[in-house]
Amino acid sequence: MSIDNIKTASPQSQSVVGRIKEMIRVDQAGEYAAVQIYSAQLAVFKHAPGKTRIAADLEHMAEDEQRHLKRFNELAAERKVRPTAFNPVWHVASYALGAATALMGEKAAHACTEAVEDVIEGHYKHQIEELELLGDREKDLKDTIIQFRDEEIAHKEHALANGAKEAPGYPVLSGIIRAGCRLAIRVAEKV
Repeated sequence: MSIDNIKTASPQSQSVVGRIKEMIRVDQAGEYAAVQIYSAQLAVFKHAPGKTRIAADLEHMAEDEQRHLKRFNELAAERKVRPTAFNPVWHVASYALGAATALMGEKAAHACTEAVEDVIEGHYKHQIEELELLGDREKDLKDTIIQFRDEEIAHKEHALANGAKEAPGYPVLSGIIRAGCRLAIRVAEKV
């Protein structure tokens, strides 16, 4: 497959440059949403009795997501990539998701992390595969996404180790979150 045949998200993506901009836009939006989820979960757990451990774990993951967002903000500015028009929607929806899952308890908060990070792992894997077709042309972007994917996998594994699948209604909760993430990815690439 040549670089001209990189699988694009839609027929509107006419060039490699256009596809790279889509990648940066959607990744910036995703990291923004992750920051909002963790902010809400921290707001619930940070001062709650007996929640010191989960609050510390969430702070660590929130710091990772904030660093990811900072990098995608830099890339967006460098490459003149407009952010998604849906940022106000992501702000409210992501914060609400974080708050709701935290209010359901620690395991539901972990189920949220596991579901989101599982979708993001696959999303980043697809982007890495696309970028590999470009050789060294987008090496820095590919290396950034690889690093961030590995950190997202660590978040997912931590959530699984802490009872994500034991959350009340896990299959339904996880399925709804995964579907929402996939929809958000498609929308943020384009709008």
